[in-house]
Order: sequence, then structure tokens, then C-alpha cells
Amino acid sequence: MSKRILFMGTPDYATTIFKELLDSNYEVVGLFTQPDKPVGRKQILTPPHIKQFCIDEKINLPIYQPFKLKNNEEAKKQIEDLKPDFIIVAAYGQILPKEILDIAPCINLHASLLPKYRGASPIQESLLNDDKFTGVTSMLMEEGLDSGDILALQYLKITHNMEVLEAFEKLSQIAAKLTILTLDNFENIKPLKQNESDVSFCKKIKKEDGLVNFLNAKKLYLKYKAYSFWPGIFLESELKLKDIELIEENSNNNLGIILEINKDFIVIGCKKGSLKIKTLQAPSKKAINAVDYVRGQRLEVGSVLI
Repeated sequence: MSKRILFMGTPDYATTIFKELLDSNYEVVGLFTQPDKPVGRKQILTPPHIKQFCIDEKINLPIYQPFKLKNNEEAKKQIEDLKPDFIIVAAYGQILPKEILDIAPCINLHASLLPKYRGASPIQESLLNDDKFTGVTSMLMEEGLDSGDILALQYLKITHNMEVLEAFEKLSQIAAKLTILTLDNFENIKPLKQNESDVSFCKKIKKEDGLVNFLNAKKLYLKYKAYSFWPGIFLESELKLKDIELIEENSNNNLGIILEINKDFIVIGCKKGSLKIKTLQAPSKKAINAVDYVRGQRLEVGSVLI
């Protein structure tokens, strides 16, 4: 008889894992995800990515969207009635209270090599810190934030030009396979306690985290890799910088000086290092080729981009 799985998750990272479970020998008996939220200027009520996937694919599963799990007797009863053998959690967006953790073994798929980067933005944090490797940890959940015992780890090498969307995609595929591997071998895994002396945390990203300057080309480029999907990176003038490459990180220049204007990119000098920028976007305007932008602003080599 196949094991019964309750899945908890919200964004596309979770959807990839959810799909793997649906295609496996395990029986997915229900889905918990975040409530629908108003999106965009028109504030259109929009379901989470994983719920929309279920609608599009006509997947006939009970879907629950409680605003909170803590002190929620109805949610607790809904979970108990599903009689799960395991609860799989991936980027759900809520901490599970003890009364739910006690129903069945709760396994979380966290996109870092724990105990490094507990918290909300581990993928972006690994890119910001120019790590050589990141990965996914499957762990037994407890009441603390990402502090449970480790069940399995899978590594991912971060390439020089890997941006956040590529990292998300690769890590979600790794997490999907690791979920099945962990479930298949659960009875034989000896959980490993996390080393508390190696713990680090990462925060929820805010829009203002995308603010950059031209002090250090390498740091700017790392922010671009981490935040290219959201919130993007922008100057104090709110000019957004897109399609960026790091040229070198040792030269000394005036901040923001235009060093070259080529056919389809410009080269900007930082106090330390230089960057190639292909696309710029002024506030409330469409993104355009950086060369067209500087020409429209009557900027030339030696001018400063602000």
C-alpha cells in the first residue's frame, strides 16, 4: 500500500517538487498553499503558482488555503482527516506549529546546505556571497526555523554567470529528486543534527535591497545575479540596470564613468572594476538598449551615468 503524502507549498519551486510526487508511487492526498492574493495595479485576485497548476492540469485534489496554521483547529482537523503518512513542505510560507508537526513526520526541502542560510532567501544569499556551491537539504521539521535534523543533502555548483532564475530552476529539479530519495529511504536514514556553530540566516528580500552604486563592480554584479528577477537593481535615480556582465574587478575609475560605447552595450567604470551593461530602464519607461539610452541622454565617453 502506497504511503499517503500531504504537500504544503506555494511558488513554482514547490510546484516542481509537487509534480514529481504526483508522478511517483506515493499517493498525494491533499495540498495546503497560501491564500489567493491581489496582484498588479488592478489588484486582481490571483491563486498561488501551485494552485494554478492544479487548475490548469485538472488535478482533482482537495486544496486548503488557511491564512494561518497556528491555533487553527479547523486546519488541524483537515490534516488529520487526510491521514498522511508524511507531510512534505517546500517554500510554504508559514511555520508549522507543534500540533501539526505531531500529526506525521514533516519533511522540509530547503534550498541551501543547512545550517547555512536558514530563512527566507537562501538562493539569493548564496549568489550575493559568491558561493562556489549551494544545494538542497531535506530535513525533519521542528518548531525552530529550518533547525531540524538533516536527512539528505544534494549539491549544486554555482557557475560564474548563473543568475537567480537559473539557480531556482536547477535547485527545484534537485529538490524534486531528493524528495523521492528521502521518502524511499526514510526508514534507513539516521537523521544528523545541525552544527549550531555554523548557522547563518537570510532575510526576506525587500524592494529597497535592489539599490546599488558604482563603488565596486563585483559587488554590483553579485547583486544583479541575486536580484535580477526581483526586485532588480537600480541607482538612486531609479534607473534600472539590466543584462550586466562583470568585465574585471581591479581597475580604478571615477564612479559611473562611461568608459566605452559599443554597438549594443556600454562599459561603466566603478571605483573598483568595470561592467558591461546592455539594457537600461528609466522610471516609468520601457527597458531599452543601453546605447540608445545614453545617446538619448546625450551622454558620451567620459560622461557619468546617474
